[in-house]
Amino acid sequence: MDDEILKRLAQAKAEMEATKAAVARAEQELRRTSVTVVSRDRSVEVTVGPQGEISALQFLDGKYRTMGAPHLAASILEAAGEGRAQMARRVMDAFQPLQQPLPSLPEEFAVVPGMEFDWQEVFGSMLDLGDPGAKDRSASAKLRDEIVEDPEHG
Repeated sequence: MDDEILKRLAQAKAEMEATKAAVARAEQELRRTSVTVVSRDRSVEVTVGPQGEISALQFLDGKYRTMGAPHLAASILEAAGEGRAQMARRVMDAFQPLQQPLPSLPEEFAVVPGMEFDWQEVFGSMLDLGDPGAKDRSASAKLRDEIVEDPEHG
């Protein structure tokens, strides 16, 4: 084989190994990550783990005692949804640099197989929760707005 081809292959292999190590580091870091979010009405605090699971739930300042069930449920869903959206963004941020093409390979081979993500497919509408301009808002967000805007619950 030509020396230039061997050099490019060695460089590509080194880049692939570096990418593989970066993926392992990102996965390890994400396993230890969590996000804690407080609802807008400051009645609920939810901690969300790396796979979107709720790992802790706290009711703050006894506010839950004076809340109706729909209002409390909306607060929990709001905080959990925002926590999941923040965690999804962290996952995306961790893996985004790993989606870049490998510079030593021709364009048609430069993307690492398995590192192409359709984030909307992975996270769905969860990505819209932190986006104030999102068109389709979740049912819990709509319920929360109705409850907050209700003058009886001032």
